[in-house]
Amino acid sequence: MQHLFAQSAAVTLQRGLGRRDFMRAVAAVGAGVGVAGAAACASAASTGEAPPPTEPFAGPVPVLQPGRGDIAGEHYLASEPDKVLWGYVPTVHSEPVLRVASGATVTIDALSHEGILEDQGRDPVAYFGGKGVAESDVLDDAKTVAAEYDRTPRDFDKDGPHVVTGPIFVEGAAPGDVLRIDTLEATPRVPYGVVSSRHGKGALARTADGASPAGISLDEVMPPVATDRRTSADPAAYGNVSTFTAIEDGQGVMRFGDGAVRFPLRPFMGMMGVAFSTDTDPVSPGANSIPPTLGGGNIDIRHLGAGSTFYLPVFADGALFYVGDPHMAMGDGEVALTAMEGSLRGTFRLTVCKPGSGDAPSVAYTYPFGETEDAWIPIGLSDPDGSADGQGSDLDVAMRRAVVNALDFLEHDRGMDRATAYAYLSAAADFTISQVVDRTVGVHGQIVKSHFV
Repeated sequence: MQHLFAQSAAVTLQRGLGRRDFMRAVAAVGAGVGVAGAAACASAASTGEAPPPTEPFAGPVPVLQPGRGDIAGEHYLASEPDKVLWGYVPTVHSEPVLRVASGATVTIDALSHEGILEDQGRDPVAYFGGKGVAESDVLDDAKTVAAEYDRTPRDFDKDGPHVVTGPIFVEGAAPGDVLRIDTLEATPRVPYGVVSSRHGKGALARTADGASPAGISLDEVMPPVATDRRTSADPAAYGNVSTFTAIEDGQGVMRFGDGAVRFPLRPFMGMMGVAFSTDTDPVSPGANSIPPTLGGGNIDIRHLGAGSTFYLPVFADGALFYVGDPHMAMGDGEVALTAMEGSLRGTFRLTVCKPGSGDAPSVAYTYPFGETEDAWIPIGLSDPDGSADGQGSDLDVAMRRAVVNALDFLEHDRGMDRATAYAYLSAAADFTISQVVDRTVGVHGQIVKSHFV
C-alpha cells in the first residue's frame, strides 16, 4: 500500500506541478524539505494538467481499524467521539481538532453512519453480526461512536445521519481564499457497505402531508407506504430498508432470490467541506449535515475520488476542513437516498490559494468547483445557503447555476467569449444530476479538457 500510494502521489505531483517543478520538489525532499512545503497551489485548471483519473477500486479489502496499517499522510486524524460531530457540520465558530500547514497531507479514517444509526439499533456489532460479519471485522470507531458519542444530543428525526470528522485548521487560510483539496487516497476500511432507503426520503418518497409526490402514485412510493411505521416514534420500527452489500473481488455484490448483481467500486467522500454557517448553536438548522452549501459538505459528486481536486471558497480563518459520508460506490442521482455507504481511509493534500494568484479557478472563490484529469466540473446547487430559511429543491435552479458557473469558467479562465461558450456547452458538455436526496439538490457539468487545443 505504501508503495502504491508513493507512486500515485508522485504522478499526482508531477501532473499537478508540471515536470520541472516536480523535479524541484523531489530535489527539495532530498535536501530535507517536505514535498508539502515545496508544492505550491498550482492550479490544474490554469496549467491544463491535473491529478490522475479516478479508477475503479479492484484490490483486496482488509479491515482497517483506526490508526492501523499504512498511514500515508504527514498527519493522521481518527473518528473518535471528541473529534466528530454526528448529524452536524462545523461552523465558523468551531474549535479545530487538528492544525496543519498549507500543502500538508492528512490521512483521515472516516466513519460511515450506516450500521450505527438509531433505525438500525445503534449497535454495529449486533447489526453487522446479523449480516454475517464477525465482531473483529466491525470497526472499533463504529463501536465507540455508537456507544459513547455525547457532544450533541441525538434526534434521529431531526439530525443529519452523518459522522463528520474535523474540523482541520489550515494555516494561512482566510475568508476570501480558496482551499484546494487533492484526494490522494480513498480506500475502503471494511469489505462491506450498506445502501439505505428511508420513509419520507429519496427520489420516490411520500410527501410530508402523506400524499404522493408529483408524477407518481402512492402505489409507486418507495419504500412502500404500507410499511411506513414512523408513527411508532421508535426508529427501529419505522420500516426503513437497509441493503447489506458485500465486497467480493473488488466489486459490490447485492443478492436477490437466486440471483445477484455486481458493480464496480469507486470510493469517494460524499462530504468534503469547510465551515460556512455563522450560527453559534452547533445543532442549528444551518449546521445540519444533510444539505450541501457554498462551503461544500454533502455535495455527493461521484467523480471526486482519488486523483480528483475539489476547490472550496473559504469563509473562516483556517478554512476548518472536514469530511464525512464516505461512499464506496454511487450512481449519479443517488435515488434511493444513500450511496453504497462504507467507511474509508482518505488522504488529502490541503493547500491555500490566494485571490489574484491564478492558483484556483476563478469560480472557486465564490462557489465549489471540481476537477479530474479529464474534465473540469462546474457545480450548481438549488439552495446553497443552508437550511436556516427553508429549503429549495428545484433541479432547474441547480441546472441554471451549473451552466452559469460553467460559462464564467470558460469566459474568465479559458478566454472564450460567452456566446461561443454557451454554444460549446450545448454541443459538447454533459450536465448530470449529482443527487436529488439532500434537500438542496445538485447538478454538475463535465467540460472535457481534451477539447481545448
